[in-house]
Amino acid sequence: MTRHGKNCTAGAVYTYYEKRKDTAASGYGTQTIRLSKDAVKDFDCCCLSLQPCKNPVVTQDGYIYEKEAILEYILHHKKEIARLMKAYEKQKKDKKAEEEELNKAAKESKMKVFLDKEMSIISKPLNPFTQKREAAEPSGSQQNESEKNKQLPSFWIPSLTPEAKTSLVKKPNKTVYCPMSGKPLKMNDLIPVKFTLVDDQVGRVGLINRQDRYVCAVTRDMLGNSVPCAVLRPSGAVVTLECVEKLIKKDMTDPISGDKLSEKDIIVLQRGGTGFSGSGVELQAKEARPVMQA
Repeated sequence: MTRHGKNCTAGAVYTYYEKRKDTAASGYGTQTIRLSKDAVKDFDCCCLSLQPCKNPVVTQDGYIYEKEAILEYILHHKKEIARLMKAYEKQKKDKKAEEEELNKAAKESKMKVFLDKEMSIISKPLNPFTQKREAAEPSGSQQNESEKNKQLPSFWIPSLTPEAKTSLVKKPNKTVYCPMSGKPLKMNDLIPVKFTLVDDQVGRVGLINRQDRYVCAVTRDMLGNSVPCAVLRPSGAVVTLECVEKLIKKDMTDPISGDKLSEKDIIVLQRGGTGFSGSGVELQAKEARPVMQA
């Protein structure tokens, strides 16, 4: 039986604690840790700024954003797409001009070869001995060109410096994607959200400091990460899913605006973590590191 001392090094069993400790110290193997509630944003916070929203909007998949933050995100990506598209069009135009120059040079070379052959045709007989001598002894310019072609590129002589090939710019995708779901995102898809405050007299700073900030617009139940919520598209009101199942789905009418509802008009909000294993949210973080293989 092994001893369970703090600095015991004579144990016959390599314990799980020792294995994890050595793995963390070695720098090899994938590290996995379970996140607590403090590491996950609240259900009413923006997915970009991680702060309570002043003008919240929600996507079709239930992700809440601050209106200013998500519009700035979309504008930034559109500017980046426009810049890449401009570079792509410039590259396309340069490539076309280069092809035209190559075709023009090829035509000129063919014409030059044809003219040289035409000029070399003569009616008088040539001396065969002088012709052989000239062919056997190449001119000095031809020797210089052959020696120049055999020389390796040099990094010190400007005329012999090798040229780096420019990287090709691929045609950019003009679609802006949601940073959370990865699906296409448009400004028209953003739906305004109207939270019902617990106390209307509390300011924005007071809301940030309070843990319980909003209630259901119908039942006045407290909203939080542990309470499933949904947004009604016509009015933008936030209600609990229990209220949706027991009250709203009976007549499919928005209790705030009185409009008729469909299944697409009930948008389930994405919740944050609660710290409990039964919250339905996977609160694990993984870091892939090198692995030693035999």
